[in-house]
Amino acid sequence: MTSVPAPGSDAHPEVAPPAPGHVPVLLREVVALLSPQPGETVVDCTAGLGGHAAALAPCVGPTGRIVLNDLDPTNLARAGAVVRSAPDAPSVTTVRGNFAELPRRLVELGLAADAVLLDLGFASSQMDDASRGFSFMRDGPLDMRLDPDAPVTAARLVNTLPEGELAEILRDFGEERQARRIASKLVAERALAPIETTGRLAKVVSDALGGSGRAHSRPSGPSPGGPPGGPPGGPPGRPSGRIHPATRTFQALRIAVNDELGALRSLLESVTRVASGPGIAPGGSWLARSGRGVRIVVISFHSLEDRLVKHAFAELVHRGLGEHLAKHPVAPSPDEQRLNPRSRSAKLRAVRLTS
Repeated sequence: MTSVPAPGSDAHPEVAPPAPGHVPVLLREVVALLSPQPGETVVDCTAGLGGHAAALAPCVGPTGRIVLNDLDPTNLARAGAVVRSAPDAPSVTTVRGNFAELPRRLVELGLAADAVLLDLGFASSQMDDASRGFSFMRDGPLDMRLDPDAPVTAARLVNTLPEGELAEILRDFGEERQARRIASKLVAERALAPIETTGRLAKVVSDALGGSGRAHSRPSGPSPGGPPGGPPGGPPGRPSGRIHPATRTFQALRIAVNDELGALRSLLESVTRVASGPGIAPGGSWLARSGRGVRIVVISFHSLEDRLVKHAFAELVHRGLGEHLAKHPVAPSPDEQRLNPRSRSAKLRAVRLTS
């Protein structure tokens, strides 16, 4: 089992500084658990602004390769530039698309991963941009697409889905206990005028639940009103440990718009298929067959994601196809949470394939 360095230690001095203005979560732990070596290929399934990849790049060096994948073309370009400017920069391959399709794309490119990182959080540039529609802290269009070219927005779901389907989304993806009440209110309000902004959606949900006095207890996942995990004391005027009534609704719609759980499930199933038999396509596998074994690290930010990862990794270990690299899920230290509140709800799991 790999030893995870203590925060702030010098166990891995090769870790490069993050991209300016961006703080990658659990950076040293990611480098330690993936343990990339010179000449290896590391695949970052969710490149974001390139913070993790820039730290991994010097480890694989000029003879290695970093594959960057992201839905957001702007972030993908930024990440590519960051990694290419890293010391002893490796070859860089950028792939734009949903990470569910990445195994097929890698096979087509003739590439196989020695190490895989999947950080399911959001880049700061996405959360802080009101025009992307992820947050209710500043009013903006009700969008929520990670891929700006995708056809379905949150506004489309809110304004067109039947009440029963809306309630199902809120219940299954937001773990919202008042899903039926909120769905009924959404349908009634959209009949008066389309719900097209984050501000109006937040107000409709708040009204459905009786205003701020019906605020939820803080969930395990990121708060759409601010950083993942929310600010330490919650929004101004709200009791500590309480969140805006619309938090779960925003999470549910974002997951539905981007099919986040479906994509995660697809990638994890691909890992299991490759580990238990031949590659996913004729002519090759997207995971390398090497003596060290492919290392896979996933950082999740709410219980729905973590549950899928936990079960997939447990199945690999149970079937003798892998071993846990960390005995327990790795959480950010108190110091990291204090310095980077966006890390609060992060949970890292890691496995090494042994087949």
